[in-house]
Amino acid sequence: MPHPVVAELIDLLALERLEDNLFRGQSRDIGTKYVFGGQVLGQAVSAAQQTTTPEREVHSLHGYFLRAGDIDHPIVYDVDRARDGKSFSVRRVTAIQHGQPIFVLAASFHAPEPGVEHQLSMPEVPSPEDLPPPEPIDAETLAALPPKMQRWLTRQGPFELRHVYPRNELKPTKRPPYQQVWFRLIDRIGDDAALHRAMLAYASDFHLIGTATFPHAISYYQPNVQMASLDHAMWFHRPFRVDEWLLYACDSPTAQGARGLARGLIYDRDGRLVASTAQEGLIRVLPARQE
Repeated sequence: MPHPVVAELIDLLALERLEDNLFRGQSRDIGTKYVFGGQVLGQAVSAAQQTTTPEREVHSLHGYFLRAGDIDHPIVYDVDRARDGKSFSVRRVTAIQHGQPIFVLAASFHAPEPGVEHQLSMPEVPSPEDLPPPEPIDAETLAALPPKMQRWLTRQGPFELRHVYPRNELKPTKRPPYQQVWFRLIDRIGDDAALHRAMLAYASDFHLIGTATFPHAISYYQPNVQMASLDHAMWFHRPFRVDEWLLYACDSPTAQGARGLARGLIYDRDGRLVASTAQEGLIRVLPARQE
């Protein structure tokens, strides 16, 4: 049996089938104010995958976050089988909560076939074994934070992380807009490639838009900073396993008009580019409260 937090993530992505094209997923309170965007993304991918043939694998997805998700209620996923062609299938997924759409996704599926091949090289970074795990927050600092933030910062999540350039999110300093993070599932799981892709979609929402805050010495944890994912795009290039180390190389080419753009390249230990991501997010810095 996998570790309990890994088993919980597997259950979260499995979904309950209500009809041929209708699924229900539970929500998890991991310490965020609203449902974690990666959860909705991963569940929507899972729903779409369950309406296609196994030989057709998701290769691209584009989603928009419409409303904040309610942690205390399940989410219904309505899948539209938009197209099944000779080589490609397309699915449109609408995530619904309290009778309203909170997220929409378009995903394309393709059966693997031979073709031309090239990729950008993986950045030269230390191996995950040569990097320390994130340092725990001292008890005094933690006690001064809101309860939800305490739960977020102290929870044992399903992924372990190794930051190439660690940053103190509670006391951020100005830095160039890029970062590299090694990550992997904390326990081994089976060989179901569809599950690995849904889990990578889930994990891809970590770290990405936060990269856009680096040049401004701000972070999501500051009470006057308002951040939210607006969209999420992802492309799957090559086979991978989420229970083996993957490198997430993120950068942010621009921020303007209360929005920031971030891009990510995900490599395996052998330097193969396995997936790419892009995301725009809302970044508002509100006037500081007067005490």
